[in-house]
Amino acid sequence: MARRKALRRGFGAVAVAAAVTTGTVTSAAAAGAQGGHGDGVHGATRAAMAELVRAEGLPGTIAGVREDGGSWSAAVGAADTTTGQPRSPRERFRIGSLTKTFTATVVLQLRAEGRLSLDDSVEKWLPGVVQGNGNDGSAITIRQLLGHTSGLFSYEEDPAMIQRLASPDFLVHRYDTYRPEDLVRTAVSHPPLFAPGTSRSYSNTNFVLAGMIIAKVTGHPYGEAIERRIIRPLGLSATTLPGTAADLPRPHALGYSKLFGGSATPLETTELNPSWGGAAGEMISTTADLTRFYSALMRGQLLPRAELDEMVPAAGGPGLGIGSVKLSCGVTLWGHTGGIHGSSTVALTTRDGRHAAAFNTNADWAEGERALAEAEFCR
Repeated sequence: MARRKALRRGFGAVAVAAAVTTGTVTSAAAAGAQGGHGDGVHGATRAAMAELVRAEGLPGTIAGVREDGGSWSAAVGAADTTTGQPRSPRERFRIGSLTKTFTATVVLQLRAEGRLSLDDSVEKWLPGVVQGNGNDGSAITIRQLLGHTSGLFSYEEDPAMIQRLASPDFLVHRYDTYRPEDLVRTAVSHPPLFAPGTSRSYSNTNFVLAGMIIAKVTGHPYGEAIERRIIRPLGLSATTLPGTAADLPRPHALGYSKLFGGSATPLETTELNPSWGGAAGEMISTTADLTRFYSALMRGQLLPRAELDEMVPAAGGPGLGIGSVKLSCGVTLWGHTGGIHGSSTVALTTRDGRHAAAFNTNADWAEGERALAEAEFCR
Protein backbone atom coordinates (compact mmCIF):
# COMPACT_ATOMS: atom_id res chain seq x y z
CA MET A 1 0.00 0.00 0.00
CA ALA A 2 2.88 2.39 0.72
CA ARG A 3 4.14 1.91 -2.84
CA ARG A 4 0.69 2.53 -4.29
CA LYS A 5 0.18 5.76 -2.37
CA ALA A 6 3.62 7.03 -3.39
CA LEU A 7 3.01 6.20 -7.04
CA ARG A 8 -0.35 7.97 -7.06
CA ARG A 9 0.67 10.97 -4.97
CA GLY A 10 -2.68 12.56 -4.35
CA PHE A 11 -3.24 15.50 -2.05
CA GLY A 12 -2.30 14.54 1.46
CA ALA A 13 -0.07 11.63 0.37
CA VAL A 14 3.32 13.34 0.33
CA ALA A 15 6.41 11.19 -0.25
CA VAL A 16 9.98 12.04 -1.23
CA ALA A 17 13.36 10.31 -1.87
CA ALA A 18 17.14 10.81 -1.51
CA ALA A 19 20.44 9.09 -2.29
CA VAL A 20 23.03 10.40 0.13
CA THR A 21 24.48 9.53 3.50
CA THR A 22 23.09 11.29 6.54
CA GLY A 23 26.38 13.06 7.08
CA THR A 24 26.41 14.56 3.59
CA VAL A 25 22.80 15.67 3.82
CA THR A 26 23.23 17.19 7.26
CA SER A 27 26.22 19.15 6.07
CA ALA A 28 24.33 20.47 3.03
CA ALA A 29 21.30 21.36 5.12
CA ALA A 30 23.43 23.25 7.62
CA ALA A 31 25.02 25.24 4.81
CA GLY A 32 21.60 26.17 3.45
CA ALA A 33 20.29 27.17 6.86
CA GLN A 34 23.31 29.35 7.57
CA GLY A 35 22.75 31.21 4.32
CA GLY A 36 19.32 32.46 5.35
CA HIS A 37 20.15 36.14 5.83
CA GLY A 38 17.36 38.40 4.57
CA ASP A 39 14.65 35.72 4.89
CA GLY A 40 12.54 38.01 7.09
CA VAL A 41 9.17 36.38 7.85
CA HIS A 42 10.27 33.28 5.93
CA GLY A 43 13.09 32.39 8.31
CA ALA A 44 11.03 29.63 9.92
CA THR A 45 10.34 28.17 6.49
CA ARG A 46 14.03 27.89 5.66
CA ALA A 47 14.68 26.31 9.07
CA ALA A 48 11.88 23.78 8.45
CA MET A 49 13.40 22.95 5.05
CA ALA A 50 16.79 22.29 6.64
CA GLU A 51 15.20 20.11 9.32
CA LEU A 52 13.24 18.10 6.72
CA VAL A 53 16.43 17.38 4.79
CA ARG A 54 18.30 16.45 7.96
CA ALA A 55 15.59 14.35 9.58
CA GLU A 56 14.58 12.33 6.53
CA GLY A 57 17.97 11.94 4.90
CA LEU A 58 17.06 13.85 1.74
CA PRO A 59 19.48 15.36 -0.80
CA GLY A 60 17.87 18.81 -0.87
CA THR A 61 14.75 20.90 -1.15
CA ILE A 62 13.78 24.22 -2.72
CA ALA A 63 10.97 26.67 -2.07
CA GLY A 64 9.23 29.50 -3.85
CA VAL A 65 6.69 31.86 -2.26
CA ARG A 66 4.42 34.50 -3.81
CA GLU A 67 2.78 36.82 -1.31
CA ASP A 68 0.98 40.14 -1.82
CA GLY A 69 2.89 40.89 -5.01
CA GLY A 70 6.30 39.98 -3.59
CA SER A 71 8.31 36.79 -3.85
CA TRP A 72 10.84 34.78 -1.83
CA SER A 73 12.81 31.66 -2.64
CA ALA A 74 15.29 29.39 -0.90
CA ALA A 75 17.36 26.26 -1.46
CA VAL A 76 18.76 23.79 1.04
CA GLY A 77 21.00 20.80 0.38
CA ALA A 78 22.43 19.17 -2.72
CA ALA A 79 21.35 18.96 -6.35
CA ASP A 80 24.08 16.36 -6.96
CA THR A 81 25.20 14.28 -4.01
CA THR A 82 28.42 13.21 -5.73
CA THR A 83 29.74 16.66 -6.58
CA GLY A 84 28.00 18.51 -3.76
CA GLN A 85 26.50 21.02 -6.18
CA PRO A 86 23.88 22.95 -4.18
CA ARG A 87 20.24 23.13 -5.14
CA SER A 88 18.93 26.32 -6.76
CA PRO A 89 15.41 27.81 -6.61
CA ARG A 90 15.58 28.25 -10.40
CA GLU A 91 15.65 24.51 -11.08
CA ARG A 92 13.04 22.71 -13.16
CA PHE A 93 11.59 19.46 -11.83
CA ARG A 94 8.89 16.88 -12.46
CA ILE A 95 5.66 17.85 -10.70
CA GLY A 96 3.83 14.51 -10.88
CA SER A 97 0.20 14.75 -9.82
CA LEU A 98 0.12 18.55 -9.75
CA THR A 99 -0.53 17.96 -13.46
CA LYS A 100 -4.07 17.03 -12.41
CA THR A 101 -4.93 20.61 -11.44
CA PHE A 102 -3.89 21.82 -14.90
CA THR A 103 -5.95 19.08 -16.57
CA ALA A 104 -9.01 19.80 -14.42
CA THR A 105 -8.74 23.52 -15.16
CA VAL A 106 -8.95 22.87 -18.91
CA VAL A 107 -11.97 20.59 -18.46
CA LEU A 108 -13.73 23.29 -16.45
CA GLN A 109 -12.86 25.91 -19.08
CA LEU A 110 -14.54 23.69 -21.68
CA ARG A 111 -17.55 23.44 -19.40
CA ALA A 112 -17.68 27.23 -19.11
CA GLU A 113 -17.67 27.43 -22.91
CA GLY A 114 -20.61 25.03 -23.12
CA ARG A 115 -18.57 22.40 -24.94
CA LEU A 116 -19.18 19.70 -22.34
CA SER A 117 -21.08 19.13 -19.12
CA LEU A 118 -19.62 17.74 -15.92
CA ASP A 119 -22.62 15.40 -15.92
CA ASP A 120 -21.72 13.98 -19.35
CA SER A 121 -20.88 10.31 -19.21
CA VAL A 122 -17.47 9.00 -20.14
CA GLU A 123 -19.23 6.82 -22.70
CA LYS A 124 -20.58 9.91 -24.49
CA TRP A 125 -17.08 11.12 -25.32
CA LEU A 126 -15.13 7.87 -25.29
CA PRO A 127 -17.52 5.16 -26.51
CA GLY A 128 -16.48 1.65 -25.58
CA VAL A 129 -13.29 2.72 -23.79
CA VAL A 130 -14.51 2.00 -20.25
CA GLN A 131 -16.35 -1.29 -20.50
CA GLY A 132 -15.94 -4.80 -19.13
CA ASN A 133 -15.24 -6.51 -15.81
CA GLY A 134 -18.09 -4.57 -14.23
CA ASN A 135 -16.84 -1.20 -15.51
CA ASP A 136 -19.41 0.89 -17.35
CA GLY A 137 -18.46 4.25 -18.85
CA SER A 138 -22.12 5.15 -19.31
CA ALA A 139 -22.51 5.21 -15.50
CA ILE A 140 -19.44 7.40 -14.84
CA THR A 141 -19.55 11.18 -15.24
CA ILE A 142 -16.78 13.67 -15.93
CA ARG A 143 -17.44 15.17 -12.49
CA GLN A 144 -16.75 11.77 -10.94
CA LEU A 145 -13.46 11.52 -12.83
CA LEU A 146 -12.26 14.90 -11.57
CA GLY A 147 -13.43 14.19 -8.01
CA HIS A 148 -12.06 10.62 -7.84
CA THR A 149 -15.49 9.13 -7.19
CA SER A 150 -15.65 7.00 -10.35
CA GLY A 151 -14.62 3.77 -8.65
CA LEU A 152 -12.13 3.00 -11.43
CA PHE A 153 -9.07 0.95 -10.54
CA SER A 154 -5.84 2.97 -10.69
CA TYR A 155 -3.70 1.40 -13.42
CA GLU A 156 -0.38 1.78 -11.57
CA GLU A 157 -1.71 -0.61 -8.91
CA ASP A 158 -1.80 -3.42 -11.46
CA PRO A 159 0.82 -6.01 -10.38
CA ALA A 160 2.67 -5.81 -13.69
CA MET A 161 2.80 -2.01 -13.46
CA ILE A 162 4.04 -2.15 -9.87
CA GLN A 163 6.82 -4.44 -11.06
CA ARG A 164 7.74 -1.97 -13.82
CA LEU A 165 7.49 1.18 -11.71
CA ALA A 166 8.29 0.21 -8.13
CA SER A 167 10.99 -2.44 -8.36
CA PRO A 168 14.52 -2.57 -9.79
CA ASP A 169 12.87 -3.46 -13.11
CA PHE A 170 12.17 0.27 -13.43
CA LEU A 171 15.78 0.78 -14.50
CA VAL A 172 15.06 -1.47 -17.50
CA HIS A 173 11.69 0.13 -18.29
CA ARG A 174 12.41 3.80 -17.48
CA TYR A 175 12.31 4.78 -21.18
CA ASP A 176 9.18 2.79 -22.07
CA THR A 177 6.27 4.63 -23.68
CA TYR A 178 2.73 4.13 -22.37
CA ARG A 179 -0.25 5.19 -24.47
CA PRO A 180 -3.30 6.56 -22.62
CA GLU A 181 -5.56 3.92 -24.11
CA ASP A 182 -3.21 1.18 -22.90
CA LEU A 183 -3.19 2.60 -19.37
CA VAL A 184 -6.99 2.67 -19.36
CA ARG A 185 -7.12 -0.86 -20.75
CA THR A 186 -4.95 -1.99 -17.85
CA ALA A 187 -7.29 -0.27 -15.40
CA VAL A 188 -10.50 -1.78 -16.77
CA SER A 189 -8.98 -5.25 -16.76
CA HIS A 190 -9.77 -4.97 -13.04
CA PRO A 191 -13.27 -4.68 -11.58
CA PRO A 192 -14.31 -1.29 -10.16
CA LEU A 193 -13.63 -0.57 -6.51
CA PHE A 194 -17.21 0.61 -5.92
CA ALA A 195 -20.27 1.84 -7.79
CA PRO A 196 -19.71 5.30 -9.33
CA GLY A 197 -20.52 8.13 -6.92
CA THR A 198 -20.80 5.97 -3.80
CA SER A 199 -17.31 6.50 -2.39
CA ARG A 200 -13.96 8.13 -3.18
CA SER A 201 -10.63 6.57 -4.16
CA TYR A 202 -7.73 8.44 -5.75
CA SER A 203 -7.03 7.03 -9.21
CA ASN A 204 -4.67 8.16 -11.96
CA THR A 205 -7.02 6.44 -14.42
CA ASN A 206 -9.56 9.23 -13.85
CA PHE A 207 -7.23 11.92 -15.17
CA VAL A 208 -5.83 9.92 -18.05
CA LEU A 209 -9.47 9.65 -19.16
CA ALA A 210 -9.97 13.39 -18.57
CA GLY A 211 -7.03 14.06 -20.88
CA MET A 212 -8.55 11.78 -23.53
CA ILE A 213 -11.86 13.67 -23.23
CA ILE A 214 -10.09 17.02 -23.69
CA ALA A 215 -8.54 15.65 -26.87
CA LYS A 216 -11.91 14.41 -28.13
CA VAL A 217 -13.68 17.72 -27.41
CA THR A 218 -10.97 20.02 -28.79
CA GLY A 219 -9.55 17.85 -31.56
CA HIS A 220 -6.04 18.35 -30.16
CA PRO A 221 -3.91 16.54 -27.56
CA TYR A 222 -4.66 17.62 -24.00
CA GLY A 223 -1.12 19.00 -23.67
CA GLU A 224 -1.74 21.48 -26.46
CA ALA A 225 -4.85 22.69 -24.63
CA ILE A 226 -2.87 23.23 -21.42
CA GLU A 227 -0.18 25.13 -23.31
CA ARG A 228 -2.66 27.35 -25.18
CA ARG A 229 -5.09 27.96 -22.33
CA ILE A 230 -2.83 28.13 -19.25
CA ILE A 231 0.91 28.15 -19.90
CA ARG A 232 1.01 30.89 -22.56
CA PRO A 233 -1.57 33.27 -21.03
CA LEU A 234 0.15 33.14 -17.64
CA GLY A 235 3.67 33.29 -19.07
CA LEU A 236 4.76 30.04 -17.40
CA SER A 237 7.95 29.95 -19.43
CA ALA A 238 9.56 27.11 -17.47
CA THR A 239 6.52 24.80 -17.51
CA THR A 240 6.41 22.03 -20.12
CA LEU A 241 4.64 18.83 -21.07
CA PRO A 242 7.42 16.45 -22.10
CA GLY A 243 5.22 13.72 -23.57
CA THR A 244 7.67 10.84 -24.06
CA ALA A 245 10.90 12.89 -23.75
CA ALA A 246 13.10 11.51 -20.98
CA ASP A 247 15.39 14.47 -20.28
CA LEU A 248 14.83 17.42 -17.94
CA PRO A 249 15.44 20.97 -19.20
CA ARG A 250 18.29 22.77 -17.46
CA PRO A 251 18.84 23.91 -14.82
CA HIS A 252 17.78 20.86 -12.86
CA ALA A 253 18.87 18.74 -9.92
CA LEU A 254 19.49 15.03 -10.12
CA GLY A 255 16.57 12.96 -8.89
CA TYR A 256 17.03 10.15 -6.37
CA SER A 257 14.60 7.30 -5.80
CA LYS A 258 14.10 4.28 -3.58
CA LEU A 259 11.56 3.07 -6.15
CA PHE A 260 8.67 3.67 -3.75
CA GLY A 261 9.82 0.92 -1.41
CA GLY A 262 11.21 -1.29 -4.16
CA SER A 263 14.84 -0.53 -3.34
CA ALA A 264 16.63 -0.13 -0.02
CA THR A 265 19.38 1.83 -1.78
CA PRO A 266 18.58 5.20 -3.38
CA LEU A 267 19.15 5.27 -7.14
CA GLU A 268 19.63 8.18 -9.55
CA THR A 269 16.51 8.33 -11.74
CA THR A 270 16.66 11.79 -13.33
CA GLU A 271 15.96 10.59 -16.85
CA LEU A 272 12.66 8.79 -17.44
CA ASN A 273 9.78 8.68 -19.89
CA PRO A 274 6.83 10.20 -17.97
CA SER A 275 4.14 8.93 -20.33
CA TRP A 276 3.02 6.48 -17.64
CA GLY A 277 1.67 9.56 -15.84
CA GLY A 278 0.22 11.35 -18.87
CA ALA A 279 -2.58 13.80 -18.06
CA ALA A 280 -2.38 12.57 -14.46
CA GLY A 281 1.30 13.32 -13.86
CA GLU A 282 3.75 14.10 -16.68
CA MET A 283 4.47 17.83 -16.36
CA ILE A 284 7.67 19.76 -15.54
CA SER A 285 7.73 23.17 -13.84
CA THR A 286 9.42 25.44 -11.29
CA THR A 287 8.38 26.79 -7.90
CA ALA A 288 7.91 30.26 -9.41
CA ASP A 289 5.62 29.00 -12.18
CA LEU A 290 3.60 26.85 -9.79
CA THR A 291 2.91 29.67 -7.35
CA ARG A 292 1.91 31.88 -10.26
CA PHE A 293 -0.47 29.20 -11.57
CA TYR A 294 -2.20 28.39 -8.27
CA SER A 295 -2.46 32.07 -7.32
CA ALA A 296 -3.95 32.96 -10.72
CA LEU A 297 -6.39 30.05 -10.48
CA MET A 298 -7.72 31.20 -7.11
CA ARG A 299 -7.93 34.81 -8.27
CA GLY A 300 -10.30 33.80 -11.07
CA GLN A 301 -7.87 34.49 -13.91
CA LEU A 302 -8.41 31.04 -15.46
CA LEU A 303 -12.02 30.15 -14.64
CA PRO A 304 -15.32 32.01 -14.31
CA ARG A 305 -16.79 32.15 -10.80
CA ALA A 306 -19.24 29.30 -11.37
CA GLU A 307 -16.55 26.89 -12.54
CA LEU A 308 -14.11 27.92 -9.81
CA ASP A 309 -16.81 27.27 -7.23
CA GLU A 310 -17.28 23.79 -8.73
CA MET A 311 -13.57 23.13 -8.50
CA VAL A 312 -13.07 24.56 -5.00
CA PRO A 313 -16.07 23.79 -2.77
CA ALA A 314 -16.74 26.38 -0.09
CA ALA A 315 -16.88 23.72 2.63
CA GLY A 316 -13.36 22.55 1.88
CA GLY A 317 -12.44 18.89 1.49
CA PRO A 318 -11.79 17.29 -1.90
CA GLY A 319 -12.37 19.46 -4.93
CA LEU A 320 -12.04 18.73 -8.64
CA GLY A 321 -8.36 18.25 -9.40
CA ILE A 322 -7.41 20.02 -6.20
CA GLY A 323 -7.63 19.39 -2.45
CA SER A 324 -7.59 21.27 0.83
CA VAL A 325 -5.72 20.97 4.11
CA LYS A 326 -6.39 22.77 7.38
CA LEU A 327 -3.28 23.71 9.34
CA SER A 328 -2.88 23.78 13.12
CA CYS A 329 -3.31 27.57 13.15
CA GLY A 330 -6.72 27.27 11.47
CA VAL A 331 -5.58 28.38 7.98
CA THR A 332 -7.11 26.34 5.14
CA LEU A 333 -4.97 25.90 2.04
CA TRP A 334 -5.74 24.56 -1.42
CA GLY A 335 -3.36 22.76 -3.74
CA HIS A 336 -1.92 19.39 -4.65
CA THR A 337 1.02 17.12 -4.06
CA GLY A 338 2.90 15.23 -6.73
CA GLY A 339 5.45 12.47 -6.78
CA ILE A 340 7.33 10.68 -9.51
CA HIS A 341 10.64 8.85 -9.43
CA GLY A 342 13.21 11.18 -7.89
CA SER A 343 10.92 14.16 -7.33
CA SER A 344 8.33 15.20 -4.76
CA THR A 345 6.40 18.46 -4.97
CA VAL A 346 3.70 20.27 -3.03
CA ALA A 347 2.05 23.56 -4.03
CA LEU A 348 -0.40 25.35 -1.74
CA THR A 349 -2.30 28.63 -1.73
CA THR A 350 -4.81 30.52 0.36
CA ARG A 351 -8.31 30.68 -1.13
CA ASP A 352 -7.86 34.31 -2.16
CA GLY A 353 -4.60 33.50 -4.00
CA ARG A 354 -2.65 36.18 -2.11
CA HIS A 355 -0.22 33.76 -0.48
CA ALA A 356 1.08 30.73 -2.41
CA ALA A 357 4.05 28.46 -1.83
CA ALA A 358 5.66 25.55 -3.68
CA PHE A 359 8.29 23.11 -2.43
CA ASN A 360 10.26 20.45 -4.29
CA THR A 361 12.56 17.72 -3.02
CA ASN A 362 14.79 15.87 -5.48
CA ALA A 363 13.79 12.53 -3.96
CA ASP A 364 10.58 10.52 -3.53
CA TRP A 365 10.28 9.38 0.07
CA ALA A 366 9.78 12.35 2.44
CA GLU A 367 6.70 12.38 4.67
CA GLY A 368 7.23 15.51 6.77
CA GLU A 369 6.42 18.21 4.23
CA ARG A 370 3.38 19.41 6.20
CA ALA A 371 5.89 21.09 8.52
CA LEU A 372 6.94 23.32 5.61
CA ALA A 373 3.36 24.55 5.15
CA GLU A 374 2.97 25.09 8.90
CA ALA A 375 6.15 27.17 8.99
CA GLU A 376 5.22 29.28 5.97
CA PHE A 377 1.53 29.90 6.59
CA CYS A 378 1.24 29.78 10.40
CA ARG A 379 3.16 32.86 11.57
